[in-house]
This record gives sequence, structure tokens and C-alpha cells, in this order.
Amino acid sequence: MTAENSRTPMDWEKRFADDSTPWERPGLHPAFEHWRDTGAFDDAGSVIVPGCGRSPELKAFAALGKSAIGADLSPTALAWQKSSLEQDGLSAELIEADILLWRPDEPLDAAYEQTFLCAIPPRLRTEYEAAVFDWLKPSRKLFALFMQKAELGGPPYGCSMDAMRELFPIERWDWPEAEPVAYPHPSLNGKPELAVILTRR
Repeated sequence: MTAENSRTPMDWEKRFADDSTPWERPGLHPAFEHWRDTGAFDDAGSVIVPGCGRSPELKAFAALGKSAIGADLSPTALAWQKSSLEQDGLSAELIEADILLWRPDEPLDAAYEQTFLCAIPPRLRTEYEAAVFDWLKPSRKLFALFMQKAELGGPPYGCSMDAMRELFPIERWDWPEAEPVAYPHPSLNGKPELAVILTRR
């Protein structure tokens, strides 16, 4: 385990190299498709996908003409992303690093959170919130899918809404008034992911 991923007990590179990735969904996440089709991404010129793995959403952002950044600890996953992008004549910035320690040269318009927050040890969550806050311009969006899971341990770790409201406080983030939409995960026993769009203050 390298110094870059020594903060997590999971060997993500081995999981991708062994193709042991049960958290992956077949195709685009339905929440992504809803947000795309309703224009939620329209004003986002730049977007980061932390813990992108082999997520097809990174290429989908690039196909929408976004300046997309995908970050992961696994070189195997990033090599897959590079190949997938090149097959369609697309490009994105790929970063192999502990993304919690990374900051962009210029703040971004959006962050797309699908599998990262539930994958990191909960003790790192405050670092995550601080990183996302620093990544984004004021009034820009965090598109989040919060994994709901009652049992202890992980990953995935449960991201209860009470915990998320504490992690993303109203002093720094605007929460929508509408209740979040639940998307059951097809390969994780139907555990729901709650879709929320937060706005950085």
C-alpha cells in the first residue's frame, strides 16, 4: 500500500485489478440521467468526479462538453477511464492521488459524488467536506448520492441524512427543500442512495 492510499484500509488497486467491484452499476446512474435530462448540469462548465473508478459518468460529462476531472487511487481504474475516453475521442483530466489533499488552480462549477463518501473511513469525512467546499466556486453545486445503510462497518459506510446535514452545515451549504429521491442499488441488496443537490455558499 502506497503512502497515497495508506489512509484507507481498502486496497482499491487490487479490487479493480481483480475486477472485484460489486458497487459498480450497469450503465449510467439513473440520478445522473435525471439531472442531465432536466438541465441540472447545464451551467457547469467544469466538474470533478472524486473516486471515479470505472464510472461511466466521467465520460458522460466529457460528452456533454464539460471540462471533467476524474480522480482515483487505482491506476487500473484510471487506465480504463483513459481507454474509454479515447475510444470516443473524448478527454478528461485524470488524477491518481489522495484527492482530499488536492486543490484546483481555479475553483470548479460542480462536484459529482456517487461512490467516494461512502467508501472513505468516516473519520475522513470532515476533510472531504472541506475539500469539496474548496473545489467549488460560491453558489455552485455538489451533486450527491448518499448511501443509506443501517449495518455498521464498510465500505460502503452508511451516510444517513442526519449525519450528512451535520457534515454539510447550513452555514456553508444550501439544502433543497424537497425530500431526496431514493435510488436502490441493484447490486448492493437494494440499499438506497439518496439524491441531493447542495449549493456551496
